Amino acid sequence: MKAWVLQKHGTPSEAFALREMPDPIPAAGQLLIRSEGFGLNYADVMARRGLYRDAPPPPCIIGYETVGRVERCGEGVPATMLGQRVVAMTRFGGYAQLAVTDHRAVSVVPDSLGIGEACALATQGCTAWYMARFAWPLRSGQRVLIHSAAGGVGQLLVQMAVHEGCEVFAIASGAEKMTYLKKLGAHHAIDRSIGDYALQVERALSGKRIDVSFNAVGGSSFKKDMKLIGSGGAVVLYGGAERGSGTGPFATLGFVWRMGLTVPIFLMMKSQSLIGVNMLRISEYQPALLGRCAQEVVDAVNAGWLKPHVHELFPAEKLADAHAALEGGKSIGKVAVRW
Repeated sequence: MKAWVLQKHGTPSEAFALREMPDPIPAAGQLLIRSEGFGLNYADVMARRGLYRDAPPPPCIIGYETVGRVERCGEGVPATMLGQRVVAMTRFGGYAQLAVTDHRAVSVVPDSLGIGEACALATQGCTAWYMARFAWPLRSGQRVLIHSAAGGVGQLLVQMAVHEGCEVFAIASGAEKMTYLKKLGAHHAIDRSIGDYALQVERALSGKRIDVSFNAVGGSSFKKDMKLIGSGGAVVLYGGAERGSGTGPFATLGFVWRMGLTVPIFLMMKSQSLIGVNMLRISEYQPALLGRCAQEVVDAVNAGWLKPHVHELFPAEKLADAHAALEGGKSIGKVAVRW
């Protein structure tokens, strides 16, 4: 099979090489999928730059998701899965023409669903669904703050919050993204490129408080969000995009320093919650729950109320361009690659 191998940490153009690699063999409980294409996640950018501790060291094949047909079933996998078109989450190995994964981490998708749209429902779709349905179940009337709201996870969170009847404060950067977020139904589109987002949110709140913040940025934004939420509220932290700036150990220390110190007793006194989300850990300890998220987010798309947006579907030879588009912060929705 062909696969994009992360040969070293660096820029998109120097980090990857397209190589012939041995075909993987599914173990017990696994599926082998012939890939039509794969999705990109910001964790891929961090892994490429050597900033993602869970990623294997180079040379390796990264990638959290693929869409394609089941070509082979390992022992214990229902034979009915053979030949099905599925979207699958992968514990790395997604940047390849063939990928293996746990059969519980896949969902059957219709042929009519595009590669990019299908990939949007994997890592990003399951992350958004888990946070909005399990980690912090959204309820009508809640005031919901969403960082990186025009990104892969953010666009889905906005739709879920609107669907549940929440008041949505959506943060992104630039006029194009503001227009997009308003079309999704966000009540307050907050442009962080024109000033401090926290001050803009405070003005829009008119003395009220945020019930929950979905934060993919971390760093200095964490302390700001903790000041915005009220009693009974929570910050759901699922990313550290602010760490993407700078290199070396001092950049990491600076990122942690900007987040500050959280004292549990003060959380109790204020009746506030801090929830950390890492879908790799969920896949390890609660694979059935991950499978449930995967199926339910596909069901929501099939029902018609959840509509993933694809920024661009890049040809396989343009992987470096796909990474640059995601890393540059200009993309809206899902970035994906087709074989």
